[in-house]
This record gives sequence, C-alpha cells and structure tokens, in this order.
Amino acid sequence: MEDLKVTANGYDFEPARAAMQRYIDNNLLSGISWAVMVGRDLVDVNCVGCADKEAQTSLRTDHIFRVFSNTKLITSCAVLLLFEEGKLRLDDAIEKFIPQLGNRKVLRPGASSLDDTEPAKSSITIRQLLSHSSGLSYGFFDPGTAIYKALNERGVHNPMTTLADMVDVLAGLPLIYQPGTSWEYSLATDVLGRLIEVISGQSFDKFIQARILGPLGMVDTGFVVPAKDQGRLVAYYAGADLMEPMKPGLTRTDNSPFPGAYLRPIARLSGGGGLVSTLPDMVALIRSLLPGGPTCSSPRRSR
Repeated sequence: MEDLKVTANGYDFEPARAAMQRYIDNNLLSGISWAVMVGRDLVDVNCVGCADKEAQTSLRTDHIFRVFSNTKLITSCAVLLLFEEGKLRLDDAIEKFIPQLGNRKVLRPGASSLDDTEPAKSSITIRQLLSHSSGLSYGFFDPGTAIYKALNERGVHNPMTTLADMVDVLAGLPLIYQPGTSWEYSLATDVLGRLIEVISGQSFDKFIQARILGPLGMVDTGFVVPAKDQGRLVAYYAGADLMEPMKPGLTRTDNSPFPGAYLRPIARLSGGGGLVSTLPDMVALIRSLLPGGPTCSSPRRSR
C-alpha cells in the first residue's frame, strides 16, 4: 500500500478543508478524502465526513470507493503500455484488431431513426477512442434519442455480458457523428478494454493486475471487493438531483447500478467505470505517471 505520509510543509490547506467540510454540512456529499501533491511529494492528506452516514462511520484513507470513471485512467495506461511495446499505433484503425467495428454508419444530423444514416468517412482510430472523439456514445447524455433507446433496448450496458458481447452490440449500431469531428463522453474506453484483451490474449482484469495493479502495489483496486474487505466499502449515496449537483439531499443507493454491485464477480469488466480503489492506490497510480520514481510507463514519441 502506498505511503500517505506528508513529506512537504509550508502550505496552508485550512481554507480548502473548510470548503470540503461545507459540502458535508450542507448534505451534498457524505464524505470526501483527498491528497495534494507537489511533484511526487504529498503536501496534504485528509478526510472529512462519513463512509456510512447511518452507522456514523468516519471516513478513513483506507476506505474503498467505487471509482467509476477514474477506471479510465488505468485502462488508458494499459493501452499506452501496449503502444510502448509496439503492439499498436495510436492512429491504427480499430478494425485492425476488432474487425466488426469497421465499415461504420453514422447518424445524419437530427436523425430520429437508426436508419437515417450515411457511411463513415473514415475509420475509428485508437487515438479517437482514447480522446472520446470516435463517434460512440454512452446514450444517457442523449435521453430520448434513437441511439439512447437502442443502446438500452439492446443491453449494451448489461453487466452480465462480456466486453466481447458489448462490442458485438455496438457493431450493429450507427455512430452519432463522423469519427474525429466532435467529442462526447462515451463507451470508447470500454472498447479499449476489449482491445487490450484481443491484443494481449488475456482478460482485461488479468492484464491490468499483471501490468499495473500488481507492480504498483495497488492492493485494493479491482472489479470486486473481497469478502474480507467489504466492511471497508463506503456506502453509496445519490444526490437530490443529478442535473442540480448543489441541491441538498442524499439517498442511500448501495444496490446501484445493480444489486450486489462490486461484491461479486460479473461478466462485464468495464474499462470505463468498473473498478473500486482507495486513496493510497490512486496516489500510487498518479505517482507512476510522474518522473523520479517507479513508473508503469515511460514517455515515448508518437508512432
């Protein structure tokens, strides 16, 4: 486990700590933990609030969080490891590795039907997947649209299906814009998880364990919280209004996005949002991207 000892002094974080506490006092968040670094040195580490409001369990640095889209950091690092090894180029077309994602159709602007498409003018590249400019979508940022309905009806987010299953569903759906012409937060990083499986010949969880989590000592990061550690998993609270994050009110929703989430293995190893982790583990990951110590990758020129 990464050492969270503060090694640099002379900084005043009292105003920041007070601001964090206001989020707790105003019932906007149940708990907040943070680490501030200058270079590789920690200059502040702290926690406020609760890991479990009902039980009045104070938040600690060893508590385990659902890290959701912070999973994307690890997935992207894994892709860059393969890049450094010459297993892929950033501007490779994705169909070089996942053929069914080639020859795409693209929804025309304002399309209300999945049939209102035009041919893609270019292939999706790995660089576009990394930068969310591929034309893929999550769907939930476009409620009521044809692609939103299709992604949900066809089970693209179904946690009981594999990354390979997800890619097969995406292969039958159009993109929402021409690759490389716009930006939308999307399932692209989950596609990268499947890319890693195809190139490495390993399941996504085994690859990141062998190449990132294990070497960096990220002992509490994974897709499932072991039974012996489930007491450290923080309670999960939803805000009063997703579209108004500053509206007070929290509702406990541990069984989200599905009953037993993160407590038992499932088929979907989501590279976009499936991991749990801790503050020490995330500090270890960030430090690995900085010069002056152990790293999981090294700077290289684009290929």
